[in-house]
Amino acid sequence: MRVSLRWLRELLPGLDRSASEVGELLTSLGLEVEAVRSIGATLDPVVIAEVRGIEPHPKRDQLRLVRVETGRGEQRVVCGAPNVPAPGGLVVLAPLGTELPAAGLVLSAREIGGVVSEGMLCSESELGIGDGGAGILVLEPGQARPGDRLVEVLPVTDSILELGITPNRPDALGHRGVARDLGAKLGLVAAGPGPSEPLRWDDTPLDELVAIENREPERCPHYAAGGVVDVTVGPSPAWLRYRLHALGVRPISNVVDVTNLLLLEYGQPLHAFDLDLVRGSRIVVRRAGAGEPFVTLDGVQRTLDADDLVIADGSAPSALAGVMGGETSEIRATTRRVLIECAYFAPRGIRRTSRRHGLHTESSHRFERGVDPGALGEVLAAARRWITELGGGRAARGEVHARGALPPPVELTLRPARASSLLGRPVSAEEARRTLGALGFGVDAESGEDALHVRVPSWRPDVTLEADLVEEVGRVAGLDGIPTVLPRIAPQRPLTSTTFERAAVREAAALGLSEALTYAFVDPKVLEALAAPAPVVVLANPMSEERSVIRTSLLPGLLDAVAHARRQGERASRLFAVGARVVAPSEGPARGPRVQAARPRLAEDEGRLPQERLSLAAVFAGPRPGWLAAKPPEVDLYDAKGTALELVERLVGRRAELKASGSDESLRHLHPRARAELCVEGAVVGRLGTLHPDVVDALDLGGAVQVVELDLDALESLQPHVPKYRPIPKRPAVARDVALVVPSTVPTAAVQAALADAGGELCESVQLFDVFEGSGIPAGRRSLAFRVVYRDPLAARDPERARTLTDREVDERHAHVVQAARDRTGAELRE
Repeated sequence: MRVSLRWLRELLPGLDRSASEVGELLTSLGLEVEAVRSIGATLDPVVIAEVRGIEPHPKRDQLRLVRVETGRGEQRVVCGAPNVPAPGGLVVLAPLGTELPAAGLVLSAREIGGVVSEGMLCSESELGIGDGGAGILVLEPGQARPGDRLVEVLPVTDSILELGITPNRPDALGHRGVARDLGAKLGLVAAGPGPSEPLRWDDTPLDELVAIENREPERCPHYAAGGVVDVTVGPSPAWLRYRLHALGVRPISNVVDVTNLLLLEYGQPLHAFDLDLVRGSRIVVRRAGAGEPFVTLDGVQRTLDADDLVIADGSAPSALAGVMGGETSEIRATTRRVLIECAYFAPRGIRRTSRRHGLHTESSHRFERGVDPGALGEVLAAARRWITELGGGRAARGEVHARGALPPPVELTLRPARASSLLGRPVSAEEARRTLGALGFGVDAESGEDALHVRVPSWRPDVTLEADLVEEVGRVAGLDGIPTVLPRIAPQRPLTSTTFERAAVREAAALGLSEALTYAFVDPKVLEALAAPAPVVVLANPMSEERSVIRTSLLPGLLDAVAHARRQGERASRLFAVGARVVAPSEGPARGPRVQAARPRLAEDEGRLPQERLSLAAVFAGPRPGWLAAKPPEVDLYDAKGTALELVERLVGRRAELKASGSDESLRHLHPRARAELCVEGAVVGRLGTLHPDVVDALDLGGAVQVVELDLDALESLQPHVPKYRPIPKRPAVARDVALVVPSTVPTAAVQAALADAGGELCESVQLFDVFEGSGIPAGRRSLAFRVVYRDPLAARDPERARTLTDREVDERHAHVVQAARDRTGAELRE
């Protein structure tokens, strides 16, 4: 919103601050000033001149030579305007050296058709004070004397402040509301409204000129109207045209300009009807018929909805209530009788209509936020007064008010002790009473020192709580005066947790993964597809169904990134995310809720807060990195496995083991032959696997994806691992390779565990080094090749006493290992 400093000074007698100072004060009050712009700052040299003579230009038929008197002698100016007045007329002269930013030039002596022009006769647009027109600015006789400075004759200088008004402050969408706040800050008393009585009255009562019916008192709790007859529609006086132009409103006519002037003064939209064009001399506030046609003032044919509120005459809609008028009854040059509408419309209905038709106007902007229902009488009286003054008409006797149920007045109690507690500084009852009184709040004179009984004014619909009153006291006193004190809080998370989280991010990135930042709000259907725990925090007012619950798994965001990348042609993805999963309390120890975006609704344990589990998830998709000419193979389960095992070992210094998952329902989103749980010393810390094809199709991922999920809280809870020295073995190990053909349904981990268990204390390690399916291998089976390393167990405890195993010992133990694998897994030795 644009605010005129000149107008603020009229409303606040004694305001002597500069534009920059006023801007700082308003910003400190919560009315942010985004920019300050000067109007007419370079017009000091411009003077009033009297025309002494007009001669034709010797070479240019369209130009004339005008001799003007400025009080310091005559000057000759070349001018092409068609409206140069006869000798004795007053014009505006910009002498040489004048800067005219609106025209984009600095005047200098130059020849025009061989004649040097000693200045420029200016139009309103060239001076930057109006839209101009077809000619130069001509003053009324006797309005000034030759040589007078323009800035002293006409109100052409001003400072315009661009305010960013928040939606909760509709009172600040008018100059009086801004002046009220500024006056409370500076201790100045705002000027009251001017004379409200029209200059002339007509004997005809208004209710004889028009009948008004309000059929929608809920949507329009108060519809008021006044009338003026025998009006002469014409241009507004210069001061009004310049004021509107400076505030970004195009001057139209004296009647329409009055409605815009009062909108900018009070923040109350008005609408003027040509009463002679109101069919049936009747105004009806009603809802539109479904599909009813209507042409708005912008000339657009619109089809109305049954929810739209209209102001209709006896035949059809004349205005879209609170948004825009219609063509049928707009003010014209021939208008003689004017009906003035001043109403309060329910904000929600106006908002719906405005959005539905894509019409955002100055009126809808204010009605959507809530105008002052208590100011309708004052504004209507001011409108009749201005129209009779500027249009020469006579006001019809009386007003018409069609009322419904207005918003009830709000009464609150303010405790100075509570205000002191919230603001962090002492607030006395006297300070609160003085501040609220300056802002227009009513404070009961019988209120005690412990509690003030406050009546909220009708122009402040945003004040509904005691805390709102405290805010009013705080912002007028200055929010920068609130002391900065670090609150005493108990940390929700220990420092070690933050360190562990950072370590997880660092190590995952070191392993070649890219971190992705994903939404904490996800689609509950995706969580169900991924067999994630049921959501326990449901948003009451989500942005969309896809963002309606707080995640219980980190996979939805990562998989969405994979799908988006594939749609854009990027096949390879190696991503990870670290963050909190919000789960039911039974799933783990409390970390303390960090997400406060919605009130938790517990699915299982009503009354208990959900818990946050710090977690890490990673996804692998597309080809492996490759730099050779051959096409690189696709990532598979072993890429995910290797990364997960290495990451766990780096974080906790222990080796993780894979545990076959069997028919665990929580892993149903993974392929039954390519899934496992990650365990450290018997404790489950995560899971990994290949996404089930049904999940891939349901989420439209466009191909296989490997996933890893780690519970960082579970990993962090493990006892810190203290590395111990192991001497380098002095005796060599003996390795045996074995290739086993097993059913495809048998997990690799099961075969590996069978070999390790059968190897006993002589078995130092079992490592998988090859997997093969294809030629020579029966259908439904695969070949797994392992390297089994044997060594004397004393090599790790007492190297001096250790010995080298004999071939016979190794062969016997190895044969036992192979037989155990056959018995436990149905494996066959591959020849």
